[in-house]
Amino acid sequence: MPAVRPIAADYRHFVTITTRWMDNDVYGHVNNVTYYSYFDTAANAYLIHEGGLDLHAAPVIGLVVESACQYHAPVAYPTALRAGLRVDRLGQRAVTYGIAIFVDGEGADAAAVAHGHFVHVFVDRATRTPVAIPPTIRAALERLVAG
Repeated sequence: MPAVRPIAADYRHFVTITTRWMDNDVYGHVNNVTYYSYFDTAANAYLIHEGGLDLHAAPVIGLVVESACQYHAPVAYPTALRAGLRVDRLGQRAVTYGIAIFVDGEGADAAAVAHGHFVHVFVDRATRTPVAIPPTIRAALERLVAG
């Protein structure tokens, strides 16, 4: 049974992704591991720009504890992409993002070339113990809650 391909309309926020020459593998398409970098870029760009995360000085940071990706269609450099982002689950200390990669310029009914999830657990920077999601970041994440 083929995997369900989400469409762009299923996501709340988009981040432009610029493919690079080095993203292509020997088979001539973006390598599977590169999509995890795209996921990380999309989630962290949102936290920085919308949630006020200071990567260098924030006392609370998000650590990735789980990720997964399903691949639907190949893309290659120099294709322009965009990552769709939403929040599938928002807990007290963790967030599960739904993320999908689309070819840039396609409409709301565009099917994802890949999609998956990405889990951040928020921790104290110094001790690495889980803590509550900071209020400004939580407010930003609430705007992305799906459904």
